[in-house]
Amino acid sequence: MVRIKVLRNIRLGIKTLMLHSLRSVLTMLGVVFGVASVVAMLAVGEGASKEALDRIRKLGSTNIIITSVKPVEEDTSGSTRSPFSMNMYGLLYEDEHRAKETFATIERTVPVKVVRKEGRFGSRTLDLRIIGTTPHWFELIRRPMIAGRTLTPRDARAKAGVVVLTEYGARRLLATKRSIGQSLRIGGNYYEVIGIVQSEGGQGSSVQTPDQEIDAYIPIEVARERYGDVFTLFTSGSMLRESVELHQIIVEVESTAQVEPVADGLDRMLKVSHPKGDYRISVPLALLRQAEATKRTFNIVLGSIAGISLLVGGIGIMNIMLASVTERTREIGVRRAIGAKRRQIIGQFLVETMVLSTAGGLIGIAIGLLIPWLVTYFAGMPTVVTAYSVALAVGISMSVGIVFGLYPAVRAANMDPIEALRHE
Repeated sequence: MVRIKVLRNIRLGIKTLMLHSLRSVLTMLGVVFGVASVVAMLAVGEGASKEALDRIRKLGSTNIIITSVKPVEEDTSGSTRSPFSMNMYGLLYEDEHRAKETFATIERTVPVKVVRKEGRFGSRTLDLRIIGTTPHWFELIRRPMIAGRTLTPRDARAKAGVVVLTEYGARRLLATKRSIGQSLRIGGNYYEVIGIVQSEGGQGSSVQTPDQEIDAYIPIEVARERYGDVFTLFTSGSMLRESVELHQIIVEVESTAQVEPVADGLDRMLKVSHPKGDYRISVPLALLRQAEATKRTFNIVLGSIAGISLLVGGIGIMNIMLASVTERTREIGVRRAIGAKRRQIIGQFLVETMVLSTAGGLIGIAIGLLIPWLVTYFAGMPTVVTAYSVALAVGISMSVGIVFGLYPAVRAANMDPIEALRHE
């Protein structure tokens, strides 16, 4: 019985709204654009932060990344130094050993030495970033294997001339050739290609990852033996010599609860042996928390802006329904005179506002789903439509119908039947 009454009220509400179809459509537009803006803005905001969050998560929530940094005074005073002088800065092999011995909660450490050399295969060349590291690198910085294998402890002990390329490097150098097993010349040395990992890279991103798409991974023992710790840079006719033992140390701790205390301890330890501050500590877990907090704030701001559109749409609905109550005063009086109760009058007008807001909400969701697709297709920006944003838009649109339709409905129900019948 109740279901029949509800369906009858909905049919009556639609019929009444169709009598003024243009006015109903214009009233509904406020809800349409409000809902569409909620879905679209949250999708753009979600997409904008998703890539950065994914990169941070891939760095490992239990990892700490220590990077060698050239001191500011050496950057500014380089022009006054002798051409044969040497800049010595950065992390030391001793720093890695001291960290493992000092902190019992450290699971393992991965030293990283970086050298830039030209890779050559036949007539193809590519400037590579040679990463001298240990097999544990591929366990801490997880990247999918495309072919072959990663470095092994046996490669390190034998100081084998083997290299793992990224997908990008393999395509540029070894295209049309069988990659695994090929002999690749890097600088003045030859290496056997034993594996290919997926390119990730931190270039062009707001989050700097330890790897880049031009990387080539070799055992750190081989890097030390063949390239040493001194690097000579030729710039603008001048020669600059730098000595850096390790460019990075990646530290893995036992649990996320110990990440920040260990990072603080490492900072205090390094300050003793590095008074020039020639290092930087990055904590992916802290970056992740900060990025998630920024994302929440961003979504709240975007949602608030979109909510203003829905507020304007709701005010429009209230305005039209109040006008409708005035126009239909005599009709309300007749219904009350023949026995209609106040709750029936309230139900009639609430159904009409709910039809307007629900129909506008559904159309708005369709437009809101289309806008992110157009943004991704034409602008190349990543967008992510979540079930949360759609549910939020539906809930808000229905709430708008109830909240802004309630006052006109109550006002209509409280009319004096005698005064309503006298209304012209």
